[in-house]
Amino acid sequence: MKVLVPVKRVIDANVKPRVKADGSGVELANVKMAMNPFDEIAVEEAIRLKEAGKAEEIVAVSIGPAQAQETLRTALAMGADRAILVKTEEMVEPLDVAKILKGVAEEEKPGLIILGKQAIDDDSNQTGQMLAALLGWAQGTFASKVEIEGETATVTREVDGGLQVVALKLPAVVTTDLRLNQPRYASLPNIMKAKKKPLGEKSPADYGVEVRARLKVLKTEEPAGRKAGVKVKDVAELVDKLKNEAGVL
Repeated sequence: MKVLVPVKRVIDANVKPRVKADGSGVELANVKMAMNPFDEIAVEEAIRLKEAGKAEEIVAVSIGPAQAQETLRTALAMGADRAILVKTEEMVEPLDVAKILKGVAEEEKPGLIILGKQAIDDDSNQTGQMLAALLGWAQGTFASKVEIEGETATVTREVDGGLQVVALKLPAVVTTDLRLNQPRYASLPNIMKAKKKPLGEKSPADYGVEVRARLKVLKTEEPAGRKAGVKVKDVAELVDKLKNEAGVL
């Protein structure tokens, strides 16, 4: 079975984002970028499936500018076999991402597509669901456990009420939650080898997709700073502050 793993290049999770001076968006110049943490989990799960003999090949794919090659090489260093860059300088929204991935899936014919449930830059949590709908495949979202047996994937999902277990007939789309696994660190030898591996390069037009913006950002601003807390001497004072100062009662 072939596993397709989409990965996204985002601001490193350990870096505090800064808003541009004109409020037009988040500052990306001279900012450390990395693979989306949820996608790291997806790559790790694909590698574990291969190590368990459930998968034969792992193909990583990223949609974005030329710099996204770094993200793909991280996936290769972790253990992916091949990588494809769908190169575009445009800001790609979830629906176009799903359409492009549909084209990649039809070309590569994977038995499983596993990707992060959301990206930490836009938090849309839409691509996996849209992709499954476009392909007409079964889907298991927010996965905290994935087991493959024959032509069936058993996915344990994290839902508001606890855990839900669903059986999906392959091929299927699975989106990862944080508790699925702990991604491994790429070793130095593997990082060096990944730098020499060729990357496949495509464009959205190769999949019949015209990237266009459907949403317009009017203004971006940082959230207000948190006010310092206060101590109260009794319940009566707490209720009074909640009612008369905070206005929540």
